[in-house]
Amino acid sequence: MTAVISRSAVRAAPAPQGRDVFIDVLRLFGMALVVLQHWSMPVLSFSDGRISTGNALSAGGAWVVTWISQVMPLVFFAGGAANAISWRGSVRRGGTVPAWLAVRLRRLVWPVLPLAAVWLPLPHLLQALGLPEQPVVTASRLAGQLLWFLAVYLVAVAVTPSMLRLNMLYGWRVPVVLTAGAVVVDVARFTTGLEVVGFLNIALVWLAVHQLGFLYADGRLSRPWAMALTGYGLAAALVAFGPYPGSMIGMPGAAVSNMAPPTIALLAVAFGQIGLALALRRWIVALAEWPGVSRVLAWAAPRMMTVYLWHMSALTIVTSVVVVGLGVSTPEPGTSAWLSGWPHWLLMLSLAMSPLLRCFSRFETPPQASPYAGGTARIVVAVALAGTGLLVLTVIGFVPGTAPVLGAGMLVAGLALTWSAPRLQPAARPSVESP
Repeated sequence: MTAVISRSAVRAAPAPQGRDVFIDVLRLFGMALVVLQHWSMPVLSFSDGRISTGNALSAGGAWVVTWISQVMPLVFFAGGAANAISWRGSVRRGGTVPAWLAVRLRRLVWPVLPLAAVWLPLPHLLQALGLPEQPVVTASRLAGQLLWFLAVYLVAVAVTPSMLRLNMLYGWRVPVVLTAGAVVVDVARFTTGLEVVGFLNIALVWLAVHQLGFLYADGRLSRPWAMALTGYGLAAALVAFGPYPGSMIGMPGAAVSNMAPPTIALLAVAFGQIGLALALRRWIVALAEWPGVSRVLAWAAPRMMTVYLWHMSALTIVTSVVVVGLGVSTPEPGTSAWLSGWPHWLLMLSLAMSPLLRCFSRFETPPQASPYAGGTARIVVAVALAGTGLLVLTVIGFVPGTAPVLGAGMLVAGLALTWSAPRLQPAARPSVESP
């Protein structure tokens, strides 16, 4: 996409000026709910050197909670709106696609480096201290699984300029086509039994949700209650009459997951969630303007990525002490013991998170760098390296071996390619006065 086309697109549908409080709240709310869900779900016990894990939301009809608590659709939607506003602002300032991508890639990858620096040697150290191998390997995998979001989101960021151009030309037809593609993928997946086909929906489903963020930035999302009812209604029908489970997160032992890979049932819930959020937008913005709430939002915004990346490490710390060290298993979900113990569990996790937040939030913002001047090919390689590195760490985690080291090395290499040496200004010639 050329700068000329981009500027014409901006004129056709100007992006909002400044920050959008509603989008900021959605991103923070989404990340906070992800953390709360991850901290509340585990059902843990330790015996004979092995840790057993279960999911509290698999009990009874608790899966209904996931239709609200699975908030990654809201995060991708808010990311789409934020990327549209950011890219259009860059175009108005005369920016280029490679330079914009370099900045976005640095912001995504830089906070991951301390996570890798800690977790690459940590499993070796823990095993050397005599800890059983299985709990160490389990924790090492979980520490990396969170990076799936950054891997997929990096792809969404990389195609933002091109997808925005399609948005300007075709509007609603773009997410409709992506949704139709997701339907075809699901039909192929469930009729042929080839689960690998379903992984195409990682791109189709999340890009469709990301594209809805573009439409919001353009002011082209209307009738939110109709969106909410349609989305949730379709999801209910798909669960009732289709091959889809009710839970919007993966459950232990489930034959099908709506999340990995994503299905059209999850996409329908995403449509419903976005409609519901838009219907409540006026009240959300009003609440965000309350002095106490605005202070909390201002404090949380520059720490959001740190909390996301390190909250499973806090879970590992508490589990190591309480479940493995003291032998205290989590109570049966839904019982009075579980309900009364849940606030204490969250308090312990928050206390474990506090020093991690103080230590690593400084890496939230990458160091200042000279404007990128490396060209398109170089930034494409940088995105490919960083995306592959994130994918490797997502699949393998930080389990002892060469693969996590290679994944972390790809992250470093991709990040290094986004920096350009400062341009030296030519020295001014001394003036020569006429005699």
